[in-house]
Amino acid sequence: MFSHLNPLPADPILGLSALYKADSNPAKVDLGVGVYKTADGKTPILGAVQSAFDRLSASEGSKVYISPTGWPGFTDGCANLVFGDVLVEKMGDKLGAIQTPGGCGALRLAFEMIAFADPETTVWVSNPTWANHVPTLAAAGLKHKVYDYYNRQTSTIEIEAMLTSLEAAKAGDVVLLHACCHNPTGADLSAADWAKVQALLVRKGLVPFLDMAYQGFAAGLDEDAAAVRSIFSALPEALLSYSCSKNFGLYRERTGALFIKGEKDGMRDALVTNLAQLARANYSMPPSHGAALATTVMQDAGLMAAWAEELNAMRDRINGLRGSLAAALEAEGLGDRFGAVARQTGMFSLLNLSPEQVAVLQREKSIYFPGNGRINVAGLTDANIPYVAKAIASVA
Repeated sequence: MFSHLNPLPADPILGLSALYKADSNPAKVDLGVGVYKTADGKTPILGAVQSAFDRLSASEGSKVYISPTGWPGFTDGCANLVFGDVLVEKMGDKLGAIQTPGGCGALRLAFEMIAFADPETTVWVSNPTWANHVPTLAAAGLKHKVYDYYNRQTSTIEIEAMLTSLEAAKAGDVVLLHACCHNPTGADLSAADWAKVQALLVRKGLVPFLDMAYQGFAAGLDEDAAAVRSIFSALPEALLSYSCSKNFGLYRERTGALFIKGEKDGMRDALVTNLAQLARANYSMPPSHGAALATTVMQDAGLMAAWAEELNAMRDRINGLRGSLAAALEAEGLGDRFGAVARQTGMFSLLNLSPEQVAVLQREKSIYFPGNGRINVAGLTDANIPYVAKAIASVA
């Protein structure tokens, strides 16, 4: 059965990590894997999360299975973070929620739900989009189309081209949108742009699917949720995948949630039971530990305040690194080409470099990031930014 299978190439990002670790150059820089890093290159456990762990380890008492819908209170806490109390109350029993194994698990379960409801649905994704979006929807049996989004030459969003692309979508099509901190570009829609997109969704009867992996990393918890709240208020149906990997630092715990708003009152039970059945045939029950930690934080005012402070510090650090890199590139005469880095949000930027130029940076300068030019800004430090800027200037 399996004898015809051949080894596959390494994942383009995870493979870079192995190359970086094997590199003996003391000046090497890892800008590949998308995790937050401190100035000394560490990805720490947040203090609020560690405090939650200390409480749980003293009181948890059992490792029995949790409900397929998740750790008690987890999706309620995430819903309040994303939608706010007012909108949660307004949606009432139209809103269904389930805990998932990370944001990727939420995406896969959502696509399974879409395919179960209507297998002929087309999902529209941005050009470019996160590398795992298309494989995940395809694995669920769905087809996709692409809408224009980003101009690499100018490092800007082309909102009119985006809207023109989506005019070709038909009623019932799903439009996958990055809620904030677009991956891989770092370029987010403005409030005015979001209003145009929302109007088009309403007019054409499209179903928005917002992928939210970085709440708090762009401008703030409430600010980053503004577009989500507006769209869920205005559209009869909508989906949202949520990840706690970045903002809670729970990467390996695979902690996420899926929210679906139905058109009619009383939809919650139908949505949740169908999601639970699909989950049962996939991973059965979600992992508990990360959700238990996040819930402990979200249900304690003191821990929430501490967590928000840590999240603000992470965002400020990344924004500071963006400004420093843009300034260093400007000093190298590349301000016009790379100045947008300072205006973008989140951990990623898509540099206007060719795969050949990226290969030279890896081979000759020991600077590691994918061939498409996406860098993890959090991998920069005040110490290595001048080196990185000069290296980019040498190939640009």
